[in-house]
Amino acid sequence: MNKPLTMAQTKRQGSLAVHSIDEFVITVPDLAVAEEFYTLFGLEVKRVGDELEIYAVGNAHRYFRIRKGPKKRLQWMTYGIYAEDFDPFKAHLATLAIPTIASPDPTAKDGVWIMSPDGFPIQVRVAKKSSPSAPPIRVFTPASNGVGRSPNKSKVHKVHPQYLSHVLIFTKNVDRSLAFYEKVLGLRLSDSAGEDLIAFVHSPHGSDHHLLAMLKSDDYGYHHTSWAVESIDDVGFGSMQMRDAGYTEGWGVGRHVLGSNYFRYVQDPWGGFSEYSYDIDFVPHDLDWPAKNHPPDDSLYAWGPDVKPDFGHNYEADGQVFISPRKKP
Repeated sequence: MNKPLTMAQTKRQGSLAVHSIDEFVITVPDLAVAEEFYTLFGLEVKRVGDELEIYAVGNAHRYFRIRKGPKKRLQWMTYGIYAEDFDPFKAHLATLAIPTIASPDPTAKDGVWIMSPDGFPIQVRVAKKSSPSAPPIRVFTPASNGVGRSPNKSKVHKVHPQYLSHVLIFTKNVDRSLAFYEKVLGLRLSDSAGEDLIAFVHSPHGSDHHLLAMLKSDDYGYHHTSWAVESIDDVGFGSMQMRDAGYTEGWGVGRHVLGSNYFRYVQDPWGGFSEYSYDIDFVPHDLDWPAKNHPPDDSLYAWGPDVKPDFGHNYEADGQVFISPRKKP
Protein backbone atom coordinates (compact mmCIF):
# COMPACT_ATOMS: atom_id res chain seq x y z
CA MET A 1 0.00 0.00 0.00
CA ASN A 2 1.27 3.49 -0.74
CA LYS A 3 2.82 5.36 2.17
CA PRO A 4 1.22 8.65 3.26
CA LEU A 5 2.41 11.72 1.38
CA THR A 6 3.40 15.07 2.80
CA MET A 7 0.71 17.41 1.51
CA ALA A 8 1.30 20.35 3.83
CA GLN A 9 -0.16 23.57 2.49
CA THR A 10 3.16 25.40 2.11
CA LYS A 11 2.94 28.96 0.86
CA ARG A 12 5.52 31.50 -0.28
CA GLN A 13 4.51 34.82 1.19
CA GLY A 14 4.14 37.65 -1.27
CA SER A 15 3.68 35.33 -4.27
CA LEU A 16 0.34 35.42 -6.06
CA ALA A 17 0.40 32.08 -7.84
CA VAL A 18 -1.40 28.81 -8.36
CA HIS A 19 -0.04 25.96 -6.26
CA SER A 20 -1.08 22.82 -8.19
CA ILE A 21 -2.51 21.36 -11.34
CA ASP A 22 -5.78 20.50 -9.65
CA GLU A 23 -7.01 18.38 -12.56
CA PHE A 24 -7.36 18.30 -16.33
CA VAL A 25 -9.77 16.76 -18.83
CA ILE A 26 -9.04 14.86 -22.05
CA THR A 27 -11.12 12.96 -24.56
CA VAL A 28 -10.30 9.60 -26.15
CA PRO A 29 -12.28 7.50 -28.63
CA ASP A 30 -12.72 4.44 -26.39
CA LEU A 31 -13.27 4.68 -22.63
CA ALA A 32 -12.93 0.92 -22.13
CA VAL A 33 -9.42 0.96 -23.60
CA ALA A 34 -8.50 3.96 -21.42
CA GLU A 35 -9.87 2.22 -18.33
CA GLU A 36 -7.77 -0.85 -19.10
CA PHE A 37 -4.57 1.12 -19.80
CA TYR A 38 -4.62 3.28 -16.66
CA THR A 39 -5.68 0.38 -14.42
CA LEU A 40 -2.80 -1.73 -15.73
CA PHE A 41 -0.48 1.24 -15.17
CA GLY A 42 -1.37 1.07 -11.48
CA LEU A 43 -3.83 3.94 -11.07
CA GLU A 44 -7.35 3.82 -9.67
CA VAL A 45 -10.00 4.33 -12.35
CA LYS A 46 -13.60 5.10 -11.43
CA ARG A 47 -16.47 5.18 -13.90
CA VAL A 48 -18.79 8.04 -13.00
CA GLY A 49 -21.61 8.59 -15.47
CA ASP A 50 -20.14 8.96 -18.95
CA GLU A 51 -16.57 9.64 -17.88
CA LEU A 52 -13.58 8.11 -16.11
CA GLU A 53 -11.99 9.65 -13.02
CA ILE A 54 -8.31 8.93 -12.40
CA TYR A 55 -6.74 8.70 -8.93
CA ALA A 56 -3.53 7.41 -7.43
CA VAL A 57 -4.29 4.34 -5.30
CA GLY A 58 -4.70 5.38 -1.68
CA ASN A 59 -4.86 9.07 -2.61
CA ALA A 60 -8.24 10.81 -2.53
CA HIS A 61 -7.34 13.53 -5.03
CA ARG A 62 -8.90 13.27 -8.50
CA TYR A 63 -6.09 14.08 -10.92
CA PHE A 64 -7.87 13.99 -14.26
CA ARG A 65 -10.98 12.95 -16.10
CA ILE A 66 -11.47 11.21 -19.44
CA ARG A 67 -14.48 11.61 -21.70
CA LYS A 68 -15.40 10.00 -24.98
CA GLY A 69 -14.54 11.95 -28.12
CA PRO A 70 -13.53 11.36 -31.72
CA LYS A 71 -9.81 11.44 -30.82
CA LYS A 72 -7.40 12.12 -27.97
CA ARG A 73 -7.66 15.81 -27.22
CA LEU A 74 -6.82 18.06 -24.31
CA GLN A 75 -10.04 19.83 -23.32
CA TRP A 76 -9.00 22.09 -20.45
CA MET A 77 -6.73 22.36 -17.42
CA THR A 78 -7.64 23.40 -13.87
CA TYR A 79 -5.19 24.98 -11.44
CA GLY A 80 -5.62 25.25 -7.68
CA ILE A 81 -5.11 28.47 -5.73
CA TYR A 82 -5.32 29.28 -2.02
CA ALA A 83 -8.63 30.78 -0.84
CA GLU A 84 -7.01 33.99 0.39
CA ASP A 85 -5.44 34.53 -3.04
CA PHE A 86 -8.57 34.06 -5.14
CA ASP A 87 -9.98 37.61 -4.98
CA PRO A 88 -6.51 39.15 -5.48
CA PHE A 89 -6.09 36.83 -8.46
CA LYS A 90 -9.33 38.08 -10.04
CA ALA A 91 -8.12 41.65 -9.51
CA HIS A 92 -4.79 40.61 -11.05
CA LEU A 93 -6.62 39.38 -14.18
CA ALA A 94 -8.47 42.67 -14.42
CA THR A 95 -5.21 44.64 -14.11
CA LEU A 96 -3.73 42.58 -16.95
CA ALA A 97 -6.95 42.99 -19.00
CA ILE A 98 -7.31 39.21 -19.24
CA PRO A 99 -10.93 38.49 -20.20
CA THR A 100 -12.83 35.71 -18.47
CA ILE A 101 -14.80 33.13 -20.45
CA ALA A 102 -17.80 30.92 -19.80
CA SER A 103 -17.19 27.47 -18.37
CA PRO A 104 -16.97 24.84 -21.14
CA ASP A 105 -18.58 22.33 -18.80
CA PRO A 106 -21.89 22.85 -16.97
CA THR A 107 -20.57 20.64 -14.13
CA ALA A 108 -17.48 22.83 -13.63
CA LYS A 109 -18.79 26.33 -13.00
CA ASP A 110 -16.73 27.29 -9.96
CA GLY A 111 -13.62 29.41 -10.05
CA VAL A 112 -12.69 31.67 -12.93
CA TRP A 113 -12.11 30.64 -16.55
CA ILE A 114 -9.67 32.21 -19.00
CA MET A 115 -8.25 31.20 -22.38
CA SER A 116 -4.69 29.92 -22.73
CA PRO A 117 -2.45 31.45 -25.42
CA ASP A 118 -2.91 28.25 -27.44
CA GLY A 119 -6.70 28.41 -27.39
CA PHE A 120 -7.82 25.88 -24.78
CA PRO A 121 -9.65 26.88 -21.57
CA ILE A 122 -7.94 27.21 -18.19
CA GLN A 123 -9.81 27.20 -14.89
CA VAL A 124 -8.41 28.61 -11.64
CA ARG A 125 -10.31 27.63 -8.51
CA VAL A 126 -9.83 27.41 -4.77
CA ALA A 127 -8.49 23.97 -3.89
CA LYS A 128 -6.24 22.18 -1.45
CA LYS A 129 -2.63 21.93 -2.55
CA SER A 130 -2.15 18.56 -4.28
CA SER A 131 1.39 19.15 -5.49
CA PRO A 132 3.99 17.86 -3.01
CA SER A 133 5.28 20.14 -0.27
CA ALA A 134 8.39 18.09 0.48
CA PRO A 135 10.68 15.82 -1.53
CA PRO A 136 9.03 12.54 -2.49
CA ILE A 137 9.56 9.34 -0.51
CA ARG A 138 12.72 7.54 -1.64
CA VAL A 139 13.27 3.86 -0.89
CA PHE A 140 16.71 2.31 -1.32
CA THR A 141 17.76 -1.34 -1.48
CA PRO A 142 19.46 -2.28 1.81
CA ALA A 143 23.21 -2.82 1.85
CA SER A 144 24.42 -6.35 1.17
CA ASN A 145 24.42 -8.45 4.31
CA GLY A 146 25.46 -11.86 3.06
CA VAL A 147 22.16 -12.88 1.42
CA GLY A 148 20.47 -12.04 -1.87
CA ARG A 149 18.40 -8.87 -1.72
CA SER A 150 16.38 -8.92 -4.94
CA PRO A 151 12.90 -10.44 -4.83
CA ASN A 152 12.11 -13.40 -7.02
CA LYS A 153 10.27 -12.29 -10.13
CA SER A 154 7.17 -14.16 -8.95
CA LYS A 155 7.11 -11.99 -5.81
CA VAL A 156 7.47 -8.59 -7.45
CA HIS A 157 4.66 -6.30 -6.29
CA LYS A 158 2.34 -4.37 -8.57
CA VAL A 159 3.41 -0.74 -8.90
CA HIS A 160 0.93 1.90 -7.76
CA PRO A 161 2.25 5.47 -8.26
CA GLN A 162 1.99 7.86 -5.33
CA TYR A 163 0.95 11.11 -6.97
CA LEU A 164 0.93 13.13 -10.18
CA SER A 165 4.28 14.89 -10.45
CA HIS A 166 3.71 16.92 -13.62
CA VAL A 167 2.03 17.25 -16.98
CA LEU A 168 3.78 18.04 -20.27
CA ILE A 169 1.68 19.78 -22.90
CA PHE A 170 2.38 20.79 -26.47
CA THR A 171 2.30 24.49 -27.28
CA LYS A 172 2.51 26.46 -30.49
CA ASN A 173 4.92 28.96 -28.96
CA VAL A 174 7.00 28.10 -25.88
CA ASP A 175 8.17 31.65 -25.19
CA ARG A 176 4.65 33.07 -25.40
CA SER A 177 3.24 30.30 -23.21
CA LEU A 178 6.04 30.68 -20.67
CA ALA A 179 5.31 34.39 -20.40
CA PHE A 180 1.62 33.61 -19.81
CA TYR A 181 2.19 30.98 -17.11
CA GLU A 182 4.70 33.19 -15.34
CA LYS A 183 2.89 36.53 -15.61
CA VAL A 184 -0.72 35.36 -15.30
CA LEU A 185 -0.59 32.19 -13.15
CA GLY A 186 2.56 33.09 -11.18
CA LEU A 187 4.53 29.94 -12.00
CA ARG A 188 8.32 30.19 -12.19
CA LEU A 189 10.83 28.92 -14.70
CA SER A 190 12.91 25.96 -13.53
CA ASP A 191 14.89 25.28 -16.71
CA SER A 192 14.56 25.44 -20.48
CA ALA A 193 16.33 23.97 -23.49
CA GLY A 194 17.01 25.39 -26.93
CA GLU A 195 15.38 28.40 -28.50
CA ASP A 196 11.60 28.18 -28.05
CA LEU A 197 11.86 24.35 -27.74
CA ILE A 198 10.85 23.34 -24.20
CA ALA A 199 10.37 24.98 -20.80
CA PHE A 200 9.75 23.61 -17.30
CA VAL A 201 7.94 25.59 -14.58
CA HIS A 202 7.26 25.07 -10.88
CA SER A 203 5.03 26.67 -8.27
CA PRO A 204 6.63 29.16 -5.86
CA HIS A 205 4.52 27.52 -3.13
CA GLY A 206 6.60 24.32 -3.46
CA SER A 207 6.44 21.60 -6.09
CA ASP A 208 8.55 19.13 -8.00
CA HIS A 209 11.11 20.60 -10.42
CA HIS A 210 8.29 20.98 -12.90
CA LEU A 211 4.60 21.12 -12.27
CA LEU A 212 4.08 21.86 -15.96
CA ALA A 213 6.30 21.51 -19.02
CA MET A 214 5.71 22.92 -22.50
CA LEU A 215 7.08 21.44 -25.74
CA LYS A 216 7.00 23.19 -29.13
CA SER A 217 4.51 21.81 -31.68
CA ASP A 218 2.20 22.95 -34.47
CA ASP A 219 -0.78 22.74 -32.11
CA TYR A 220 -1.56 22.40 -28.43
CA GLY A 221 -2.10 18.95 -26.94
CA TYR A 222 -1.42 16.50 -24.13
CA HIS A 223 2.00 14.79 -24.28
CA HIS A 224 2.33 12.93 -20.97
CA THR A 225 1.58 12.68 -17.30
CA SER A 226 4.40 11.81 -14.90
CA TRP A 227 3.66 9.69 -11.82
CA ALA A 228 6.00 9.49 -8.83
CA VAL A 229 7.06 6.07 -7.55
CA GLU A 230 9.20 5.46 -4.49
CA SER A 231 12.18 3.51 -5.86
CA ILE A 232 14.24 2.91 -8.98
CA ASP A 233 13.03 -0.69 -8.74
CA ASP A 234 9.46 0.57 -9.10
CA VAL A 235 10.41 2.27 -12.36
CA GLY A 236 11.70 -1.09 -13.59
CA PHE A 237 8.83 -3.08 -12.11
CA GLY A 238 6.34 -0.68 -13.71
CA SER A 239 8.05 -1.08 -17.07
CA MET A 240 7.78 -4.87 -16.79
CA GLN A 241 4.22 -4.60 -15.52
CA MET A 242 3.13 -2.80 -18.66
CA ARG A 243 5.29 -4.86 -21.01
CA ASP A 244 3.82 -8.10 -19.63
CA ALA A 245 0.34 -6.63 -20.20
CA GLY A 246 1.18 -5.98 -23.84
CA TYR A 247 2.11 -2.28 -23.71
CA THR A 248 5.64 -2.55 -25.05
CA GLU A 249 6.07 0.82 -26.77
CA GLY A 250 7.75 3.64 -24.86
CA TRP A 251 11.11 5.06 -23.84
CA GLY A 252 13.49 4.19 -20.99
CA VAL A 253 14.53 3.15 -18.44
CA GLY A 254 16.88 6.14 -18.24
CA ARG A 255 17.71 9.27 -16.28
CA HIS A 256 16.75 12.81 -17.20
CA VAL A 257 19.07 15.78 -16.84
CA LEU A 258 16.49 18.52 -16.22
CA GLY A 259 14.60 17.28 -13.18
CA SER A 260 17.18 14.52 -12.56
CA ASN A 261 14.52 11.80 -12.32
CA TYR A 262 14.81 8.20 -13.44
CA PHE A 263 12.08 7.39 -15.96
CA ARG A 264 10.15 4.92 -18.02
CA TYR A 265 7.55 6.24 -20.46
CA VAL A 266 4.79 3.90 -21.60
CA GLN A 267 3.02 4.89 -24.81
CA ASP A 268 -0.76 4.86 -24.59
CA PRO A 269 -3.10 3.76 -27.40
CA TRP A 270 -3.39 7.34 -28.73
CA GLY A 271 0.27 8.29 -28.97
CA GLY A 272 0.66 10.02 -25.60
CA PHE A 273 2.66 8.70 -22.67
CA SER A 274 2.42 7.90 -18.97
CA GLU A 275 5.70 8.09 -17.07
CA TYR A 276 6.93 6.20 -14.03
CA SER A 277 9.24 8.73 -12.34
CA TYR A 278 11.60 8.34 -9.39
CA ASP A 279 13.63 10.91 -7.45
CA ILE A 280 12.79 14.10 -9.30
CA ASP A 281 14.34 17.36 -8.08
CA PHE A 282 12.16 19.27 -5.61
CA VAL A 283 11.79 23.05 -5.30
CA PRO A 284 10.79 24.14 -1.76
CA HIS A 285 8.60 27.18 -1.28
CA ASP A 286 11.48 29.12 0.30
CA LEU A 287 14.08 28.44 -2.42
CA ASP A 288 14.87 30.42 -5.56
CA TRP A 289 15.70 27.75 -8.14
CA PRO A 290 18.69 28.71 -10.38
CA ALA A 291 16.95 28.55 -13.75
CA LYS A 292 19.10 28.17 -16.86
CA ASN A 293 18.73 27.54 -20.58
CA HIS A 294 20.52 24.38 -21.73
CA PRO A 295 21.69 22.94 -25.05
CA PRO A 296 19.02 20.41 -26.16
CA ASP A 297 21.51 17.60 -26.86
CA ASP A 298 23.02 17.97 -23.39
CA SER A 299 19.85 18.24 -21.31
CA LEU A 300 17.32 15.54 -22.21
CA TYR A 301 18.84 12.44 -20.63
CA ALA A 302 22.12 11.46 -19.00
CA TRP A 303 21.80 7.76 -19.86
CA GLY A 304 19.27 5.37 -21.36
CA PRO A 305 18.21 4.01 -24.74
CA ASP A 306 17.88 6.19 -27.81
CA VAL A 307 14.84 8.46 -27.77
CA LYS A 308 11.76 6.92 -29.38
CA PRO A 309 11.47 8.51 -32.86
CA ASP A 310 7.93 9.79 -32.25
CA PHE A 311 8.50 10.82 -28.63
CA GLY A 312 8.02 14.50 -29.41
CA HIS A 313 5.34 14.03 -32.06
CA ASN A 314 1.93 15.61 -31.46
CA TYR A 315 -0.64 13.14 -32.75
CA GLU A 316 -3.44 15.49 -31.72
CA ALA A 317 -2.21 17.92 -34.37
CA ASP A 318 -2.41 15.12 -36.96
CA GLY A 319 -5.90 14.11 -35.95
CA GLN A 320 -4.86 10.45 -35.74
CA VAL A 321 -6.94 8.21 -33.52
CA PHE A 322 -5.24 4.92 -32.66
CA ILE A 323 -1.46 4.81 -32.60
CA SER A 324 -0.10 2.12 -30.31
CA PRO A 325 -2.48 -0.80 -29.81
CA ARG A 326 -1.94 -3.22 -26.98
CA LYS A 327 -0.08 -6.35 -28.00
CA LYS A 328 -1.92 -9.14 -26.25
CA PRO A 329 0.51 -11.18 -24.16
